[in-house]
Amino acid sequence: MSFPECPPSLKSIQHYLKTAAEHDNRDPVVAYWCRLHALQTGLKITNKKTREESALLIAMMDWLEEAKKVNKDNEAITNEVAAQAHLENYALKLFLYADKQDREQNYGKNIVKAFYTAGMIYDVLTTFGDLTDEAAQNRKYAKWKAAYIHNCLKTGETPVPGPMQSEDGGENSEEPASDSQPTPGPTDMPTVPSFPSVTPSTPPVAPSSFNNSLPDPNAAMKAASQLPPVPYTPDPNPGGFVPYDPTQQPTPPQPSTFYGDNSTLPQLTPDQIGKAQKYCKWASSALNYDDIKTAIGNLKNALELLQTGRDPA
Repeated sequence: MSFPECPPSLKSIQHYLKTAAEHDNRDPVVAYWCRLHALQTGLKITNKKTREESALLIAMMDWLEEAKKVNKDNEAITNEVAAQAHLENYALKLFLYADKQDREQNYGKNIVKAFYTAGMIYDVLTTFGDLTDEAAQNRKYAKWKAAYIHNCLKTGETPVPGPMQSEDGGENSEEPASDSQPTPGPTDMPTVPSFPSVTPSTPPVAPSSFNNSLPDPNAAMKAASQLPPVPYTPDPNPGGFVPYDPTQQPTPPQPSTFYGDNSTLPQLTPDQIGKAQKYCKWASSALNYDDIKTAIGNLKNALELLQTGRDPA
């Protein structure tokens, strides 16, 4: 579907529309939520819409309605919890790809594009509510880094990898003055690069704590393979045959102990139940990327929240 040209008054949503167009074939989920965020932002800009503004917004409404019908079986489009997990994983994967290239000083337009697109998708995540502190820091750093590297490449300077160093030798996560970091325009941005499917066990908390190398999602499995073998104990009943002895039969479990006694569990609020559901969704999403450690961590968080009422995050 072709869209009307974006009028100057809606310039603030142009980057989201471009990101959506780049992902129409690559990732329909990203394309859908980018256009939805652009629509919601565009509707808030002015009360009285011009003909050009209305034409674009209506075209986006029609596209979103049709996309939802076509993708009715795609949970990441029809369910906000699954959508949030999908976009968080995608933004973080882009962010880590760009950060790794930055640390290795592999500079080019692809790294600018990766940082910039990650920042855009973190913006889109605000559709579901406020960002976590980690996501907000990643968004700020990604946008600054994209503008900084873009400006260095434009002027022929060599970018400094990692966070900006302050005068006292420490790392400074604050952005430079706005007049020193022009925002990369949509016309000079390359296509989104291909990057490995890697999701870390713990998202980076702040630019000062970034790891120099990507974590190994299979580290837990490698460590398990190095454990000593379990001692062999011969089976006293080979073949599985055990003579029947009615005096030795266990007492059948009572329903309250078999399924769990709800009287000992805390009374959870709807928000707490929703958060537990999110942990389960995030665990499922992590498994899509073979990230066993993250999946286990999210499931443990869900279990602790359900059993104690305390959110471990």
